[in-house]
Amino acid sequence: MAKNEEIITVQGIPVAVTGFGDDDYISLTDIARRKNPLEPKDVVKNWMRTQSTIEFLSLWEQLNNPTFKGVEIDPLLRNAGGNAFTLSPSRWISLTGAIGLRVRAVKGGGTFAHMDIALEFATWVSPEFKLYLVTEYKRLKTEEQKRLSSEWNLQRTLAKINYRIHTDAIKAHIIPPEVTKAQANRVYADEADLLNVALFGQTAAQWRTSHPGAKGNVRDEATLEQLVVLSNMESINALLIGQGLPQKDRLIQLNQTAITQLTSLLDNQQIKKLTARS
Repeated sequence: MAKNEEIITVQGIPVAVTGFGDDDYISLTDIARRKNPLEPKDVVKNWMRTQSTIEFLSLWEQLNNPTFKGVEIDPLLRNAGGNAFTLSPSRWISLTGAIGLRVRAVKGGGTFAHMDIALEFATWVSPEFKLYLVTEYKRLKTEEQKRLSSEWNLQRTLAKINYRIHTDAIKAHIIPPEVTKAQANRVYADEADLLNVALFGQTAAQWRTSHPGAKGNVRDEATLEQLVVLSNMESINALLIGQGLPQKDRLIQLNQTAITQLTSLLDNQQIKKLTARS
């Protein structure tokens, strides 16, 4: 199973939902088990041999796929529905360069389709099944959003905890005891902006100027990956402060750290997507 693959159960039938690029694709093979549990691939082929299906798939590709070879569908439409006519997902993809269908030729694979196409197929298999499929898919996406929100909040909390370590280091090594509270707060803000510039490329004030309608601050709008790096940078900056490194030198090191860690995190996300496609 691909790492980002999920299973939803629709009327007792497990249906795989996986990601290709930024879109969700649903297993037509699994949906077809509603009609023929033993030979689901035959159900998919029977659906694809009709003229209405070919026209639908062709229109979807024209709307979503700039490299679609539309000229190749003419002979398919002429022969569609004939006793000797057959059309498999693999042949459709090979002939037209279609992206709405994906075939995974591995154990536990099968034919996957973009959500738009999967719902059209589910309607053909069983309108009742299609409605239950929509319900379970919505539930899956709701849970996914809750999970992502929980992860974001956790990283935001960690960043706040690390910020306390960060401010303690500033207090111990940068701020002399005789300065006023206002002066101390200015130093804290300057060090916070050091991290903002290293990670986001701008100070908090610059971000507010460019986002006049935003309710939060630059860190509230950060991605999960940015929050992970921010937590690490706060700890690193505390160590660099303890070593007496000047602010300008710390900025360079922190910026290099941000670039390295974000590149690593984002590359790992791409690897996950590539793994899901294989």
